[in-house]
Amino acid sequence: MAVVQFMVSLDLSVVNLGLPQIAAGLGFSATGLTWVIHAYALTFGGLLLLGGKAADRYGNKRVLLLGLGLFGLASLAGGFAQEPGQLVAARAAQGIGAAALAPAALSLLTSTFPAGRARIRAFGVWSAMNAAGAALGVLIGGLLTEYADWRWVMFVNVPMAAGALAVAWRGVAAGEPAARGGRPDVLGGVLVTAGMTLLVFGVVRTDRYAWTSSVTLTTLAAAAALLAAFLHVERTTTREPLVRLGLFANRSVAGANACTLLIGAAMASSFYFLSLYVQQVLGRGPAATGVMFLPLALGVIAGSVLAVKLGYRLAPRTLLVVGGLLTASGLAWFGLISPDGAFLTDVLGPSIVSGVGFGLCLGPAVSLATAGVAPHEAGTASGLLNSARQIGASLGLAALGAAAHDRTGATTTPQTLNDGYALGLTLGAALLAGVVLMALTVLPRTVPPARVAETDDRLIKTGGR
Repeated sequence: MAVVQFMVSLDLSVVNLGLPQIAAGLGFSATGLTWVIHAYALTFGGLLLLGGKAADRYGNKRVLLLGLGLFGLASLAGGFAQEPGQLVAARAAQGIGAAALAPAALSLLTSTFPAGRARIRAFGVWSAMNAAGAALGVLIGGLLTEYADWRWVMFVNVPMAAGALAVAWRGVAAGEPAARGGRPDVLGGVLVTAGMTLLVFGVVRTDRYAWTSSVTLTTLAAAAALLAAFLHVERTTTREPLVRLGLFANRSVAGANACTLLIGAAMASSFYFLSLYVQQVLGRGPAATGVMFLPLALGVIAGSVLAVKLGYRLAPRTLLVVGGLLTASGLAWFGLISPDGAFLTDVLGPSIVSGVGFGLCLGPAVSLATAGVAPHEAGTASGLLNSARQIGASLGLAALGAAAHDRTGATTTPQTLNDGYALGLTLGAALLAGVVLMALTVLPRTVPPARVAETDDRLIKTGGR
């Protein structure tokens, strides 16, 4: 499960440093290039709920293997793309595969480690690999782009998918499906994906059409109508609803998903802005940029390990607040970047602070989002969490990217680009402040995990006595 999550998370960031070469090689426009990221994030985020429901109904292992196979084939096709449409289609297919395998993997993790100290450790490993994939993806992408070719940022997934498929085939028990209800609500999946795609498309196009223009308002209104139709379908469908709306009555589930959406928005946009700042303002190559991301990657891993250590004594909500404050501080520090900056003065310090903060946030958010969820809804809850993160990443990149583009203006110089990226990173800090506020006001207080773990372990050893 750790390998699967590393691969899925890696694919969100591994293409970042290859974007200039991809644009030159396939002829992408400046605005069209962002769809190399959006195509993956949107299909991934939009179909995750359907993937989670499918895992509950058809079995985690079956859906996991199907997703791995599709992910690997789509990565292979993307590496051979000859025009922009082909690469965007391959990235969308990758997102569909990831939407199947990610909730199945997390559901397997949840059911294998239902409680106790083992659960804290398992989620610590999962969050570390999740964060490491996102952060190390920039390093791997930079090295592959500079010393091989941009196509290898797609090809690199093929051996990982094949290896994970072989290990999962032999090492994961099939088990019985947790739910045997009616057919999944495919219409709901189509509506939510189309609605989110239109929403992001409308935000991205604000660089060409003003927020008050008829084009933008019509696009956003259509997106809102599709999302409203999704909610109506979920309430009235005779099939198995994509997500039982009553699940949001659980404050832990609702609050953790809201926090995850904001964390995903800040994380994706900050990686994007930082990679462009180092390359286009500081003038570093892809490989050097990847190396400069190492402190951020190691900080995220260190924060995830620290979350496991502290997780025995501190409530998940407390860890989320501490991690959110650290990350907000680091991103605000990044907001002070300058066009004549350097790695030691503008990148290293905030990378460590924000990296550790991100690492502290991820594990507790996962634990809170799946707490108190019935076994037959574990896949749905897992899909919901992953969906919140990916949709947050796409919306955050679209909204903050539009704000940065507006600040940069029509004339692109190192100074104007720096101003745009600095604004985007500062807005990311504001999103993390929202995470802290959400955690304090929405998430419930919980018993210290050490006490819960000791009780759970004792019950397991004594057969429930």
